[in-house]
Amino acid sequence: MSPETTGLHHVTAIAGDPQRNADFYVGVLGLRFVKRTVNHDDTGTYHFYFGDGEGTPGTNITFFPWTDRGRQGEFGAGQTQHTAYLIPEDAVEYWTERLESHGITVERTERFDETVLQFEDPDGIGLELVAADAETDAVPWPDGPVPEEHQLRGFYSVTLAVESVGPTAEILTDVLGYEHEATEDGRHRYRSAGGGFGSVLDVVETDQERGRMGVGTVHHVAFRAESTEEQAAYREAYIEKGLEPSEIIDRKYFHAIYAREPGGVLFEISTMGPGFTADEDFGELGESLTLPDWLEDEREAIEAQLPPFEGPNAPAE
Repeated sequence: MSPETTGLHHVTAIAGDPQRNADFYVGVLGLRFVKRTVNHDDTGTYHFYFGDGEGTPGTNITFFPWTDRGRQGEFGAGQTQHTAYLIPEDAVEYWTERLESHGITVERTERFDETVLQFEDPDGIGLELVAADAETDAVPWPDGPVPEEHQLRGFYSVTLAVESVGPTAEILTDVLGYEHEATEDGRHRYRSAGGGFGSVLDVVETDQERGRMGVGTVHHVAFRAESTEEQAAYREAYIEKGLEPSEIIDRKYFHAIYAREPGGVLFEISTMGPGFTADEDFGELGESLTLPDWLEDEREAIEAQLPPFEGPNAPAE
């Protein structure tokens, strides 16, 4: 029997212009730029991490910015439709006004008796803010552009769009330990056994063709594991389900395994550490380009091929 994840670890998507990406997630959404590194499998591409004040697992949305010359993605079956962050119940008006003041179209709706603000980032990636009274391990960022009482409090959920719910649900329940909680208007809600922030996962069916990976789409969804020993147990459970998981891979700030679930979504399982202070002091997170030891000898060549980027700028309030 595999372990039961406590919920989401991070979400990784593909952006266009790196400057525009960082300016939005820091300057508008108020997340901290906690790591500036490169895609280990494509060192000519940045890998940005945005999270809470410490980059706590369960708060980080990460990006491979392909620049505006990158191939555009197409949303469809087998992809993440929306990534949702938790906000305080009394922060709905603040966030509605903040987003609209930056020219962002916001749709307000009610779902499972909770208020949801739905919008898109500059590359068309679907985002939501869910107002709910839920526990969170998110750490405030005192120096951020959003007042601490209104800051995003880590992930609430992701919504996966698939051709058929059943095969995806089987992996969620039998491998990751999620439990079906409710169904409303064709939305099937699952919650991790551990509960807390980032514990919700919604699955919806779509009649769209299989999506195409590219700018404006989510690359993968990662779940929390306490250790590499837990990862090994998940890996065996994947194999028993007929999936083809990767080996455990060292990603410097955590260890990861990957497997594509039957509905087409790429799932990652990531450990809780060692974390982002493995190569930077807490007060300097995200300020410089960090590389894993095995790429350090290539630093000069890597820096020469990366696109221009000056660091995130907060727009005028």
